Amino acid sequence: MEMRASHILVKDRGLAQAILKKLKAGADFAALAREYSTCPSKSKGGDLGWFSQGQMVKPFEEATMKMGVGSLSGIVPTQFGFHLIKKTGVK
Repeated sequence: MEMRASHILVKDRGLAQAILKKLKAGADFAALAREYSTCPSKSKGGDLGWFSQGQMVKPFEEATMKMGVGSLSGIVPTQFGFHLIKKTGVK
């Protein structure tokens, strides 16, 4: 199975909480990714493209696998920082 997701990666949990609040209020995910994310994917609105099992760090992968397409995660901590994930596809 392959999944597609976008994410916003930040170093600070407080900032992640503030961004999550904006997303829940209807803010545009891609716009917030371009503004706040520290990942190079921010230039593509956070889009990570297609990936299969074993390509992402375990907490990120596990969170994405549990999500439905179109849904938004809570804050997912990894060794890289704090992720907000939007699952955009499965095949």
